[in-house]
Amino acid sequence: MNNLEHPVNITNGPRGLDRIDPMTLFGFSFGRPLDIGDFRIPSVTLYYWLFLLLVVVSVVICHRLELSRIGRAWMAIREDEIAAKAMGINVRNMKLLAFAMGATFGGVAGAMFAAFQGFVSPESFSLMESIMIVAMVVLGGMGHIPGVILGAVLLAAMPEVLRYVSTAIDLQNLTGGRIDPAILRQLLIALAMIGIMLLRPRGLWPPREHGKAAPTPVAK
Repeated sequence: MNNLEHPVNITNGPRGLDRIDPMTLFGFSFGRPLDIGDFRIPSVTLYYWLFLLLVVVSVVICHRLELSRIGRAWMAIREDEIAAKAMGINVRNMKLLAFAMGATFGGVAGAMFAAFQGFVSPESFSLMESIMIVAMVVLGGMGHIPGVILGAVLLAAMPEVLRYVSTAIDLQNLTGGRIDPAILRQLLIALAMIGIMLLRPRGLWPPREHGKAAPTPVAK
């Protein structure tokens, strides 16, 4: 099969899928604005609040999973797979469950993205976006939900801040047009990631090490 297009056309190949219906919830379509009296809420704003709600629900689910028996089994496998297997944890099933949970979250996010855009194609997901997602996890702290949120906020806000800084100091005129602001932003993000890996390899907000209590402040 060639990009799920030949011999049976499933996803339209590299041309992508178009004319995707907007998100509909309980008969209400998010593809049209919501009128409340004289006040109109645009469709983009409705999608924003829907996405924010789904993010909160995802965080709550991940937090509950982390505190459950399944989450403790995943933590044991992460720390020492051989020891986890010796303690009776079905490592294969736990790995498959982790893969299935990740695919579930990814599938829901992809469906929402397709409904919002109305069109998806292979060009919708570039290599740079994948790198940024991994960088958010590594920057904040792998295995720690608040750390991942912090990394996502920082890397999402950093390009906008750098765009404002490059505009304020008129970088192109200072360098004679040799440095493009977009290239500078990517360079500074890469330097920030290298610095994090050297200074704080576990991330800005890493999880507490398993089995170690938080340090107790000493009274003076």
